Amino acid sequence: MEKRVITDSKRRRGLMVTSAMLGGVLVLSGCSSSDGDKGGDKGAAEGSKGSQAQVDEAAAKETSKARIVILPKNGTTNAGINDDAKVTVTDGTLTTVTMTTAGGEAVKGTMAADSKSWKPDAQLERSTAYKIAATAKDTAGLEAHENSSFTTVSPANSFIGNFTPEDGSTVGVGMPVSINFNKAITDKKAVQSGITVKSSSGQEVVGHWFNGQRLDFRPDQYWQEGSTVTLTLNLDGVEGAEGVFGVQKKTVTFKIGRNQVSTVDASAKTMTVTQDGKTVRTIPISAGSAENPTYNGQMVISEKFTETRMNGATVGFTDDDGKGEYDIKDVPHAMRLSTSGTFIHGNYWGADSIFGSANTSHGCVGLNDVKGAGDPKQQAAWLFNNSIVGDVVIVKNSKDKTIQPDNGLNGWNLSWAQWKANSAV
Repeated sequence: MEKRVITDSKRRRGLMVTSAMLGGVLVLSGCSSSDGDKGGDKGAAEGSKGSQAQVDEAAAKETSKARIVILPKNGTTNAGINDDAKVTVTDGTLTTVTMTTAGGEAVKGTMAADSKSWKPDAQLERSTAYKIAATAKDTAGLEAHENSSFTTVSPANSFIGNFTPEDGSTVGVGMPVSINFNKAITDKKAVQSGITVKSSSGQEVVGHWFNGQRLDFRPDQYWQEGSTVTLTLNLDGVEGAEGVFGVQKKTVTFKIGRNQVSTVDASAKTMTVTQDGKTVRTIPISAGSAENPTYNGQMVISEKFTETRMNGATVGFTDDDGKGEYDIKDVPHAMRLSTSGTFIHGNYWGADSIFGSANTSHGCVGLNDVKGAGDPKQQAAWLFNNSIVGDVVIVKNSKDKTIQPDNGLNGWNLSWAQWKANSAV
């Protein structure tokens, strides 16, 4: 009996130990969500955060410090075609930049000497999708990458200005800078602010809007002979009308030649040519007839043709059958004075006697000449050979009205106050 009691006692102690161990497990399991042991959980969480911080720190050590910026921003539409595209980097240097069209055609570009920036070599195409991919390295040699896709402005959403005179040309003292836009401009101030015209003579130059599509620039008096005029078009990205942007960034320079002014006295039927204020030639002429007088006013030669066709039907001179009252296919030594068809030109079909004695034309100013424009001794040939685009021809004492200032390059018929009144800036 004694032996059995001892055995039972050992069994009870074993059961108690086992129970305590199981109880301890249950207690520990239960404490994972109890308030009493939050401290233990916090320690575990902090241990976890510490491990993540170490991971982040390690990752940071492997991330390049170089920061690449690509313009235009990804997804841009109506991007400019001149200066909008550019790649720059801070805290590093660019190693490679590739630019392609959506079709994969490469666009050439140039990296700056310090490898801090890159830009395309030439103007971009309109209505074209482009992609730019750039890679840079920081001082540790770690690489950074950036990509962007954008689309340039379309012809429907852009405007350009066709200008005269041409870059590098030499013109007469009356030549205005005339810009004709291919779309109507509603924000004239924004557009005019993007254009500057300066003369080496220091003359004040002001713009004048004739309408929504034409803007001319000139000084108060004729350009100073021998001066240089610079036209700067900085219209890329300028919104000229709602949703319509400029695309031009261009600088044009031209030279002002000698000061030549030819004055036609329609009543006296003579023309006096002066250069730098001195009379160099007096020429007999035949101006517009009493039925079709020549415009009065200051006109500027805008075009020169050794020979050209003149058909009355194109300028409203028609007979009862609707045909032109005249159609001369080889008018010699013709120089345009107006958009509407006023020329100063050679005349081989009229008798020699009319020059200096009778006005017989349909409004042009005629000088004696020969068919074929082959005789340099003729008065018309002399004037043609000694005139350049931009020279001034003044007509006075005609029975017609003064020519409209926008009929050709003839804004000199406005006073300086009238001219400045239509400037938008």
